[in-house]
Amino acid sequence: MKSQTVSYRQLFSIFIATMLMTLASCSVSKHSDQASSVNNQLGAAIQSHLAASHASSENELSTALSKMKVSKASKVVVSQHKANIINLYRTDTLLLVMQNKYRDNKLAENLANNKDTPSAISTLVRLFPIDAYRILTYVTENSLINEDTLLAIAVENNLDPTIVLEASATGMENSVTPLIHSAGIVIYGQDEDNSSEVRYREVGDNTWLPALELAWEPIYGALSGSIVHLNADTAYEVEVEITGYEGDTQEYSFNFKTRPNSPPIDPNKIYYLSEIYSGGLLDLEALNIYGSEDGYAKIIGDGQTVQASDDVVAAINIGSQSYIVLENLTIEGGKRYGIYAKNSHHIWIRGCNISKYGQLPGYYKDNIGYVSETSSSPINYDSGIYLERSGVVVIEDCEIHSPNHKANHWGDGHPKGPNAVQVWAYHPEEKYRGQTIIRNNKFFGTDTHRFNDVIEGRKNTELTGGFVRDSAIYGNYLAFANDDLLEIDGGQRNILVYNNEFTKGYAGISIAPNRLGPSYLFHNYIHDLGDERGKEWTAIKAGGLLSKPSGKTYVIENFINTDRNGISGSSVGGDKTFWMEANNNIIINRLHNTAVGLGIYDIEKYHLSKFTNNLIFNTKINRPNLDVALENLVEHPLTNDAAYVSSIDNTPTFTLPLQSEFILPNFSRRELVPQAPTADENSTSFINIDSQQLTKFDNQTKYGEPIVTNNNRIKLSGNSWYKIPVDINVNSGTTMSLDYEINGSAEIIGIGLETNNSLTASKVLRFAGSQEFGNNLVNLLDGGTSGKLEIELSKYHLGALRYIVFILDNDNIERINNKSSVTFSNLEITTSPESGTENQDEILVPIGIQN
Repeated sequence: MKSQTVSYRQLFSIFIATMLMTLASCSVSKHSDQASSVNNQLGAAIQSHLAASHASSENELSTALSKMKVSKASKVVVSQHKANIINLYRTDTLLLVMQNKYRDNKLAENLANNKDTPSAISTLVRLFPIDAYRILTYVTENSLINEDTLLAIAVENNLDPTIVLEASATGMENSVTPLIHSAGIVIYGQDEDNSSEVRYREVGDNTWLPALELAWEPIYGALSGSIVHLNADTAYEVEVEITGYEGDTQEYSFNFKTRPNSPPIDPNKIYYLSEIYSGGLLDLEALNIYGSEDGYAKIIGDGQTVQASDDVVAAINIGSQSYIVLENLTIEGGKRYGIYAKNSHHIWIRGCNISKYGQLPGYYKDNIGYVSETSSSPINYDSGIYLERSGVVVIEDCEIHSPNHKANHWGDGHPKGPNAVQVWAYHPEEKYRGQTIIRNNKFFGTDTHRFNDVIEGRKNTELTGGFVRDSAIYGNYLAFANDDLLEIDGGQRNILVYNNEFTKGYAGISIAPNRLGPSYLFHNYIHDLGDERGKEWTAIKAGGLLSKPSGKTYVIENFINTDRNGISGSSVGGDKTFWMEANNNIIINRLHNTAVGLGIYDIEKYHLSKFTNNLIFNTKINRPNLDVALENLVEHPLTNDAAYVSSIDNTPTFTLPLQSEFILPNFSRRELVPQAPTADENSTSFINIDSQQLTKFDNQTKYGEPIVTNNNRIKLSGNSWYKIPVDINVNSGTTMSLDYEINGSAEIIGIGLETNNSLTASKVLRFAGSQEFGNNLVNLLDGGTSGKLEIELSKYHLGALRYIVFILDNDNIERINNKSSVTFSNLEITTSPESGTENQDEILVPIGIQN
């Protein structure tokens, strides 16, 4: 085996030549200027740059600033705010903000002593966009500026001053917002370094269940998160224990009841379509149909089709009426929409079939459709259902398809055209905002007649845009888009996307930007993407953390199987930064090129992102391919195992083994929970050496074929490393015994204990050989060339053992002269009864759509 030093020198040479380095040990591509994660905010970059420059005088600092390597937009900001930046650096104010020092008066004192406090605050807000609201809240609470100045700074920096005024007032009310199968929690007045433990149970049940910890949300200074997999119409209680950054604890408790699977119906307000409709527009406002909290009004289709001409905006107009159920209606036509509501709430649309809506182009310019040659804008946003500024909605068991017009593809510019559903859930009243459920629907186009986005959010770069808050999209089939299959861009506080199938779109799910988190994408099946040209971008599109801050997204146990990219940073206002925790996903890519075939493409590498225990593999190059910061990455043990990956079918669900430490409470759905052994005696396993399962290890084998006899004996010759799969949990009492016979000399003769197909020096047990590599066990042989070995495995490996590697390494001898061989036989592993602590158990977890 070639030494690691030589290997990395070779790689470094490639890096210098191409400005790109691939680390074979974990298959991570790293950009030369951002090999590690960074705090991407401009203020943090300036603080680090100036500190490294050792500049101190104003002139020196000015010169250092002019030499900073930043974007053109950032250079403009530095130029406009140079005097303030120098002063804020020299007074350690930049450092205090960078270190989140909002807990005492030091930051306030620094700002108060500034010659122009409002100007200094405005500069800080510009330099730290993720912390902007927290900075304004802090300075307001410390009476550094008045309300008029706050308003001016907020307007100058495109911020909402009402958020600051609410947060710095007497305190915002903590809340739980239940949906049908989930609930969103928000607890205000928190610190970024606070931690939480969440547990819940049905009322009357004695057993508490753990939930995922709450996420830091910097806009309102809150901890927020969701509890999922709840039963409908059921009373629950929740307890949250928050531990402060100084170790103090505080408990919060909530009671709530999930919503029912069907709303209450007013028996006096049940309308059959044939009784109230005689053709054209069905206008519920004109008919004055509405219900109440105690009973919805319900309109039931009974065979007739709602069929509208193009001289009415929508086939069905709900307007601002509320508490309405539309059930089993077939809807065709409408100039813009099949169903339209504005400023409405408590709408339930069930079992409807919507098609043939929207405008037809009379004129094309650059392959984009316009109503006529005099039209000022192309046809866009026509939708089967458009819920404008409407919340508390359920859309279920519907089919939306066959709009009149179709979207163009990206080859002709940004797609313009129809959607299946368009959502803007920012109702005028806070209590009715968000709370939109889209479940168990089929929204689809065809290969040649596609949607723009299948589900699109309006005002989707704004905090108040899209689904806004506390919504769930699950159980849907979304297909055939020339842009995104689903957009949840905009406000994303406790937005859940799960158990959906996404296919045939340029991108799968867009979360760019996440203006208010956290959002959760879990248990989805995203596969075989591509627009009408067959071109695609990514399964999950993220970005805009700095340009449109600042929400976090969880990506959990999704199955992504497609040609191009899995998770990718995409530009929002020139910014590709995103904040994400991705856990236990399977991401398989089939193509490979520049910016193509990456499981994760995180070019900006925000320091709070984490990518944990994901199985990522590119079948074109037969190894993982991703661009992330190494310190943010923990790989799944099987992620380098090509043989295992080849067994993964492109189906909605695949069961993946996970160690219990990676199980996410309340989200992971266990298929099998192993029990710790209860035997009082040691158990011994004979290692079956099956020649059909024997494969080359990593890229170490150069030549030599193994000879296996009687399933208990393997002879290696030449320069070869071969592995055999095993399924053993190694604990403190686990031992291995084997017989050996050595002929000739070599660099390394020994055994490897591996969890994947990548070489780990600390897992190699060297029994003989001239190369100092791995663990030196030469003394166990005492100079002999044959005999029996007893090895305490726990000294070299604990937990899951997936492969035993047989090693005969002989790089420094020509093949023609290499007569060396080694034989290993009668391998046995003995495990003590204390084997199997809970953290070492392996659990089978379904990845992708859950039944």
